[in-house]
Amino acid sequence: MRIRKKVQWTLPSQTGRFAALDLFVKAADAQGWTDAEIQFVLTEVVEAADDAEGLAVLADYTAPHQLRTTSTGPPGSAPNGPVGS
Repeated sequence: MRIRKKVQWTLPSQTGRFAALDLFVKAADAQGWTDAEIQFVLTEVVEAADDAEGLAVLADYTAPHQLRTTSTGPPGSAPNGPVGS
């Protein structure tokens, strides 16, 4: 089974795989992952040889961060008014 879904969460730095896994499971559950999908990832992390390998598994199922921008004007306008004004 290969899961192509990604969880939007922040993989904490300086933490072990089991602490990170706890946070991953909560995020995946909140984002509608099935129990089978979560269990699959959980098994991969637990069976990993060490923390580094387990964290790499979690990173593989983590969505890249997307920059969020805020705009108060219509598309193409600059924050302080229309472009070229």
